[in-house]
Amino acid sequence: MSDYYNAFEMSPVPAPGPDAVPPEPFRGIYGMPAFVTIPTTDLAESVDFWTRGLGFFELFTIPGTLVHLRRWAFQDVLLVAGTDVPERAPAIGVSFACVLGQLDGLVDACRALRPDSVTGPRDTPWNTRDVEVITPEKARIVLTAAKPFDPDSQEARNLEAIGITAPGTGEGDNEDRARRH
Repeated sequence: MSDYYNAFEMSPVPAPGPDAVPPEPFRGIYGMPAFVTIPTTDLAESVDFWTRGLGFFELFTIPGTLVHLRRWAFQDVLLVAGTDVPERAPAIGVSFACVLGQLDGLVDACRALRPDSVTGPRDTPWNTRDVEVITPEKARIVLTAAKPFDPDSQEARNLEAIGITAPGTGEGDNEDRARRH
């Protein structure tokens, strides 16, 4: 028996599909289970890129010190005033979920602000389409969107090989599995 089960109801990320609609920006205050802190030498430039390029909004600001940005629930970024920015992006990065219909617009917006900021898109073996963006503060951001699931695809076989089955083909639903574990 696999320890994995479908728990999409916990996530703001919509089920993949050609008509998937992104959730509205989430403006509520919650205890953040995880967030990214990114130092920047130019808060205004960074906020401009993150909001106009990557689709985030300002949740709140402490002038000259910190800007809390968000897209969907649990996609939180703290831009903090710093004294230096690395010469190039580090190998480590952070990924933010999107829907397929958003990727082209986000790529265009990022390229309009910083023409060399985007690499991709590329399709992955785990059934996503990913775009890498290097921000003004040299953060490596991956915008990732699930592709519609094809149960006969190589991606489906890749997922099944590690114990992740398509919805409706695995054992029980989330509530049944959660009670047993």
